[in-house]
Amino acid sequence: MSTVLVVDGANVVGSRPDGWWKDRAGAARRLHESLMTADVPHDVVVLVLEGAAKGGVRAGRDAHVRTVHARGNGDDAIVAEAEKAAERGDRVSVVTADRILMGRVERYGATVMSPTWLLGELDP
Repeated sequence: MSTVLVVDGANVVGSRPDGWWKDRAGAARRLHESLMTADVPHDVVVLVLEGAAKGGVRAGRDAHVRTVHARGNGDDAIVAEAEKAAERGDRVSVVTADRILMGRVERYGATVMSPTWLLGELDP
């Protein structure tokens, strides 16, 4: 059994008022770079990106980080990733502050972590 961390990229980036809205692709790239070097207590990190943020990171795997480009709604892609991990028998955590999304992923046994928690792990 692996531990999987699914990251709501838009929600995490949007939790810091650092000008991300001027360069969504750049903000996604910086988050990806931070996840690559972070020492999070998970075997696999899945970064879900939507909209203009997809331009900052190519879809695919880089070491322990897999980037997913949502076809439409990012929330649906996050739920799908949580569901797949749960079906494999993995322990899954989702990083988001979106209350509706929390309820959707908790149905698959996911633990919800806040963007603040993740940012603390990225910036010790």
